[in-house]
Amino acid sequence: MAAAEDEEKRPLLLRLRRPSGGKEDDDGGWRACVLILGTELSDCLAFAGIARNLVSYLTGVVGESNVAAARDVSAWTGTCFLTPLVGAFIADSYLGRRTTILLFLSIYTMGMITLTVSASFATPHLDASSDGDATSGVLRATVFLGLYLVALGVGGIKPCASPLGADQFDDAAPAARASFFNWYYFCINVGSLLAATVLVWVQERAGWWLGFGIPAAVMAVALGALLFCSRLCGLRASQTPPGSPLTRLCQVVVATFRKRRVELPGDSSLLHQLPDGDHRIIEHTDQFAFLDKAAVVVDDASPAASSPWLLSTVTQVEELKMLLRLSTVWPTVVFFFAVTAQMASTFVEQGKAMDTRVGPVDVPPATLSTFEVVSILLCVPAYDAVLMPLARRVTGNRRGLSQLQRLGVGLALSAMAMAYSALLEASRRRAASTPTSIMWQAPSYMVLGAAEVFTSVGLLEFFYDQAPETMKSLCTAVSLVAVAAGSYLNSAIVAVVAWATAPEKGGGGWIPDDLNQGRLDYFFWLMFGLSCVNLLAFVYSSTRYSYKVAN
Repeated sequence: MAAAEDEEKRPLLLRLRRPSGGKEDDDGGWRACVLILGTELSDCLAFAGIARNLVSYLTGVVGESNVAAARDVSAWTGTCFLTPLVGAFIADSYLGRRTTILLFLSIYTMGMITLTVSASFATPHLDASSDGDATSGVLRATVFLGLYLVALGVGGIKPCASPLGADQFDDAAPAARASFFNWYYFCINVGSLLAATVLVWVQERAGWWLGFGIPAAVMAVALGALLFCSRLCGLRASQTPPGSPLTRLCQVVVATFRKRRVELPGDSSLLHQLPDGDHRIIEHTDQFAFLDKAAVVVDDASPAASSPWLLSTVTQVEELKMLLRLSTVWPTVVFFFAVTAQMASTFVEQGKAMDTRVGPVDVPPATLSTFEVVSILLCVPAYDAVLMPLARRVTGNRRGLSQLQRLGVGLALSAMAMAYSALLEASRRRAASTPTSIMWQAPSYMVLGAAEVFTSVGLLEFFYDQAPETMKSLCTAVSLVAVAAGSYLNSAIVAVVAWATAPEKGGGGWIPDDLNQGRLDYFFWLMFGLSCVNLLAFVYSSTRYSYKVAN
């Protein structure tokens, strides 16, 4: 145990230089994680390289209208958030995480190659005006085939990469796992930053075929590395799935309903449990005790009495209890992503109403999101090297902060960002005759970037650690769906605010086209208030949360 603790305290780069094999490999697993981090970096580079400039490609090359392009981008993005549920189910039920990643990474690479081929149709002598509808139809079909192959490929990587990386560490090394999730999120943002800068420039200046071809080549290299270097790096594959986890959960629900009138025994040891052996057993907990009826042994000699649809094990019941506990935390995180959605909506609108000149340069408001990425890239190493060791000394927790404490800090920071934005907007309106510099928005982006390091990373770690062993990929996918749910929630809040604050005879209410005629600061104060209520709800649910116990 002491060796494991010493290993966790070593800087990441020194851990990567350890020789493979032996105790160090078991305690760290960092050499194997290089493959996982490289795969995720490649995924984010390719995905962001498409998403950041897809509207320009559809309008400028495919020839779609602005409305059609916006619709198609939204549909594709939404699909990318839904396919992880499919990939996670396949991984947890049939193939395992490593095999699922290899399969979907192959599909992803084919999608990128298809998009690169579609870009070859984008030369001047092959555009729709000169070659007619036939070429235009082939171009459109090729583009959308490539896009949806990519969307399918994303579905197998996003829910499996982080759990597979965490699988490389023993349960005795929780701090190493926490550090892995930090660097995993770091790689996500490095990929996004490279896509937003280098790839977008290449697409606009050097051509779309090269802008798509570079990430396609990177994906192919990642696929080859994962396929041929897994054994060399000591990558541990996940165990063979025992079957559909959803079937086992349904069996608990059905058994509970069928035995709803059965009395629970006073001694939980009388409940049906797996025999000792290689099975991973989850100990009984008292929360959601009504579900324990599924594990009550009925005094009946008929074969039906031992049917899995009438008799469940304590481990099965506890798996369902874990999901119910996670469901109490998930909604509070959804609102966090509704707050971060302001960076792509109201923050940009606020920036347009400010002085966008920084010296001789006219700064587009959307580029201020770079401060969010920079904040994340700075905070991840700082958290791993400074904050975690300091917090470990104060709390005695080997992770530094517990998973729920980490989530709570991020929620609090997001509320602070909304309060700052409200104060900034009020100041901007008061000084309308002297435009406020757009650089005053930078702290809002940086605070939200720091909040993501706590909450987004903490969410991945929390859902991995607290999920049933057989459902870690599926629970990771559910945690990712919170991002999409937060965007939808933000849209709903904005719509309700516009309806509730608009004058009877029309008008923009708090968020009109001319922000000098509205009260965007009131909207930010509303989000601050809701964030505080959400934080209180999180504190309440987290104090009642019961961590899983397994042996």
